[in-house]
Amino acid sequence: MIRWADKEDLAGLVQVELAADQTFVPLGIVFPPGTTMIEECDDPGRVIVAGRPPVGFALLGQVDGLTHLDQLAVHPDHQGQGVGTRLIEAVCDAAAATSDAITLTTFRDVPWNAPWYARRGFEVLPPESWGPELRALVEHERALGLEIAPRVVMRKTL
Repeated sequence: MIRWADKEDLAGLVQVELAADQTFVPLGIVFPPGTTMIEECDDPGRVIVAGRPPVGFALLGQVDGLTHLDQLAVHPDHQGQGVGTRLIEAVCDAAAATSDAITLTTFRDVPWNAPWYARRGFEVLPPESWGPELRALVEHERALGLEIAPRVVMRKTL
C-alpha cells in the first residue's frame, strides 16, 4: 500500500533509512555521521510511504521550483520486490500536480541508484543546466561529505 505518511510514521522511518544505508557498505560507501534525512523532516506531507508499518519511503522537497526527491529508501528485507518502483511512480503522480519535472541527486555507479533511475525515465542533468538552488544543494552535499563516490544530478520530465 502506497500512501502519504502519518505523523506517527516518521520516527519508524529512521530505521528504514539506516538499514537501507547499510546496503552501500559492501561498495565502500559509508555515510558521514549525523542525523538521517528523514530525522530532519517533521512534515508527513513531504513523505510517501509503502506499507503499514512502512517498509520504504520517498521524501520530497522543492528545488528551483521543481519537485525534488530528497531521499528514497527501502528496507533491505523488502528490496527487489518493486517497492521502490511503486514509490517513484507515486512521486511522479504527486509531482505532476505541481511541477513539470522531478530532480534528484544520486550515486552515478551504484546499480540501484543512477542506473535504476535511468530505467525509470530519469536523465543525467549536466551542471550547466542546474538552477541556483540545485547548485547550492550539490555544494551542501559535498560539504557534508556525500561526495564519497561519483554523484550525478538527474531529472525526469513529467
